[in-house]
Amino acid sequence: MAKQTKSKSKKTESRKTSIKKDQEKKPENKSIPFDETEEFIEPEESEEEIIVEKIVSEDVQQWQPKTELGRLVKEGRIKNIDEILSQGKTILEEEIVDALLPNLSSELILVGQAKGKFGGGQRRVFRQTQKKTEEGNKPHFTTVAVVGDYDGHVGIGIGKAKETVPSREKAIRKAKLNIIKIKRGCGSWQCHCGEHHSVPFRVVGKCASVELELIPAPKGNGLVINKELAKVLRLAGVKDVWGKSRGKTKNKINHVAALWDCLLKMSEMRITNEQSKSLGIVDGTFSIANELANDEILANEPNEEAN
Repeated sequence: MAKQTKSKSKKTESRKTSIKKDQEKKPENKSIPFDETEEFIEPEESEEEIIVEKIVSEDVQQWQPKTELGRLVKEGRIKNIDEILSQGKTILEEEIVDALLPNLSSELILVGQAKGKFGGGQRRVFRQTQKKTEEGNKPHFTTVAVVGDYDGHVGIGIGKAKETVPSREKAIRKAKLNIIKIKRGCGSWQCHCGEHHSVPFRVVGKCASVELELIPAPKGNGLVINKELAKVLRLAGVKDVWGKSRGKTKNKINHVAALWDCLLKMSEMRITNEQSKSLGIVDGTFSIANELANDEILANEPNEEAN
């Protein structure tokens, strides 16, 4: 018993000495007075953002165009992508889109499914398929990419390759080449605000067994539609919409293709000036659309000097 009491007393003494040493090492918290004359220094930009911007600018500068349209863009004769899309010209080089839309962003659609028990795997970006041969299984990966500037321009592309990275790059490149401008407006009878926050009218698109219907929604309603389709509409600049789907919607490639059919029909629809004013319809970017509309009005006005 005496030995146990001595060991306990030694432990307590060692703990007390360690606590005293820690207290001596800790510096005192001295309050520093705040000087109101000192200016607030904003945080500097991260090195990663600066590197990304430099890489994009260097790619455009080192770009050697191979088509006539690319040469016009590189020389600076074409400054807006709406000039190309309104004339119906085909884009064969992705650098054209990078030069005219520097704020372009991309996302990938969850198309595939990971392996799991009872088919309950999580959704994946890549859809894997295999080909049986004498040598063994040859896998292929399919991806669906969406590209947009959140202001009336959007593109969708499908890429397939033997590896994941090439399929993703191929899908993004095809999405840039397939970019279009869409019509936005306020077609909801509950709103009539005249802003371009929703779809201007009801549209129906179809691909295989999947049928999708886009319905205009009032302001503040949000994107009441499938999450993967909401990515496409968000990148296109649509903020409020109702969606109604029929068919086998588990096949996301067909589901996205039905949405793409809706956007194409909406962009090809012809509208009068009265309808565009009442519904607040904008074709493409808001500022560029106003400039083109003003140019058309000035061109249609009769010349008073000639009369």
